[in-house]
Parts: sequence; C-alpha cells; structure tokens
Amino acid sequence: MVRAAVYLGRVVGTCVATRKAEGLEGIKLLVVRRIDRAGRLLEPAEVACDTVQAGVGDLVKLVSAREASHALPEPFVPVDAAIVGIVDEVHTP
Repeated sequence: MVRAAVYLGRVVGTCVATRKAEGLEGIKLLVVRRIDRAGRLLEPAEVACDTVQAGVGDLVKLVSAREASHALPEPFVPVDAAIVGIVDEVHTP
C-alpha cells in the first residue's frame, strides 16, 4: 500500500500536454523538484497538477499518491502529485 506524502518542492518549469486524461482538462501542469531540510533541490523532477496558481520559482506544498487526486475538481483522476499550497516562509527549530 502506498501512503500519501506531504512535502515541499520548488517549481522549476512548466509542462504542456495537448492531450490529457478525462478530468484533467484545464489543469495546469508544473515541473517540481523536492527540497531537503536545507532547501537544496533533489532529483528527480516530477510533474504535478497545480491547484493554487503557482509559478516557476515558487516554494510549494505538495501531496502525493491517491490523495493528490482529491485536490482536483474531478476526484479520482490519474495523478501522482498535486500542488496544494504556496509557501511563504518555513520555520524549523
């Protein structure tokens, strides 16, 4: 069983798809790389559905696995990651 993860990432690009699965029409796709605790970009990059109008360079909060589809208007679409927040600041102890 795959567990959903919530993690931070940095938007590094855009992805254009002229054809998408049903339910993904009109959803913006962005290329995101996870970041580690020090803020360094990690490999590999992934494509995520944008639900919050993020842009290149934004620090974002993502959710993965089945829960990613719940962030979209049409539930249960075939996605692995969704951007659910734009992060302004991160404070760690």
